[in-house]
Amino acid sequence: MAVVTLLTDFGTRDPYGGIMKGVILSLSPGTVIVDISHEVEAHDVREGAFLIPEYYPYFPSGTVHVAVVDPTVGSRRRPIAVVKDGHVFIGPDNGIFTLLFTPPVQTYMLEEIPCPRVRRSATFHGRDLFAPAAAEVARGLDPSLLGPPVSDPVFLDGMKAAVYGDRLVGEVIRFDRFGNAITNIDGETVRAFSAGKTIGISLAGLRFPGLSRTYCDGDRTCLVGSNGYIECALYCGNLRATYGIKKGDRVTVTAEGPEGPIT
Repeated sequence: MAVVTLLTDFGTRDPYGGIMKGVILSLSPGTVIVDISHEVEAHDVREGAFLIPEYYPYFPSGTVHVAVVDPTVGSRRRPIAVVKDGHVFIGPDNGIFTLLFTPPVQTYMLEEIPCPRVRRSATFHGRDLFAPAAAEVARGLDPSLLGPPVSDPVFLDGMKAAVYGDRLVGEVIRFDRFGNAITNIDGETVRAFSAGKTIGISLAGLRFPGLSRTYCDGDRTCLVGSNGYIECALYCGNLRATYGIKKGDRVTVTAEGPEGPIT
């Protein structure tokens, strides 16, 4: 059974996501289509890039993942397919696949897939190029036949936290529907940085004394979320709205106290 996932910033008000499903089903009837999200913040390629490694490992090998956050659609940016871990990822070459580009990985430029139902447009490659390509791969087309190899895919800079002296510095990447601020600082990096010491975390003037285990361990908490990254939360509240937290706000981790476990 073929599976195709969709990740976009299209929202649900307009028919764009549904149209892509129609194209896929027209070319590959019986395909199972899974909506990951159509609520990536508009034009935020970085947010989309962080979501992809979070969800794709939970799908069976052979799944085709279409990711369309594409503010430069119709420009000279390339359409590509990325093959990694038995999965195929299809979308624009604008950095949305940055976190996939660790070996082994293969990347191909997409050439047009004939589709009689599609009206060619410079502004809807999700419908006109990515959906047809996904359908053909779902039907069994080897991704290497989609187009020539790409040796220089686009990478986004500053995707991961970095150590500056005695500080580990990252940023808020996105918010979930609860208003939790999800960062680009992963738990393993924090453990290596702190060397078993108690840590302190600061965000936009807020101070968090170490890492909690659950959201209900206190009023304001920081913890390693289910995706493996540090997130800051307000118990039964909305941290983003209450404190005016924004994407890109700096998050700083310091190793401060005596040795002790990070929970």
